[in-house]
Amino acid sequence: MNATRQTTADIAVVDYGLGNLRSVTRGLERAGAAVTLTSEPAEFDTADGIVLPGVGAFSEGMENAGPFRDALLEQAETGKPFFGICLGMQMLLSDSEEAEHAGEGSAEGLDLIPGTNLRFPDSVKVPQMGWNELSVEREHPLVEGVDGEYAYFVHSYYAQPDDESAVVATTDYGLDFPSVIANERGNVFGTQFHPEKSGEVGLRILRNYVDLCTE
Repeated sequence: MNATRQTTADIAVVDYGLGNLRSVTRGLERAGAAVTLTSEPAEFDTADGIVLPGVGAFSEGMENAGPFRDALLEQAETGKPFFGICLGMQMLLSDSEEAEHAGEGSAEGLDLIPGTNLRFPDSVKVPQMGWNELSVEREHPLVEGVDGEYAYFVHSYYAQPDDESAVVATTDYGLDFPSVIANERGNVFGTQFHPEKSGEVGLRILRNYVDLCTE
């Protein structure tokens, strides 16, 4: 189970200055991907899939990703599997109240999955940091075989898609929040948790993603 699989897909990991790039790259390679870490949007065209990792603040993420915005939207429109991780997942939505909470004004997301990102209520410790359970709500290739398993989270905000059908999996942290989301077409999706830090469960998800990129 721990062995690296034979390479089956070419994945472009977006290097926009924020993200756990080394761990994401290593995890994808273990899952069987040939990884190109790139800050050149032209390299997205030849990839079988796009991964947008991210850590940090929403407004900073969107500012850094600004030069990639049009290229990312074009790739999503083609139907290519587009995977956002942690902050990268939040950036798939329309906006976030994080910027307003930090006194930075409004910040527009990629709007690939309509919705917003909300701060956890004061009734729970923020950020959520540690392992928590995944409850799969509907079928999607990314979450095959992971219902009831535990993944590693570090976040203070959570996604609230406009359409409930965008919710693929939920997690309980004072409230049931979406921990995996996807667009209607199914090719744009994200995980609030870090699969690259989630052991065998995370590796399963990354392998599911690589398999999806080969279809």
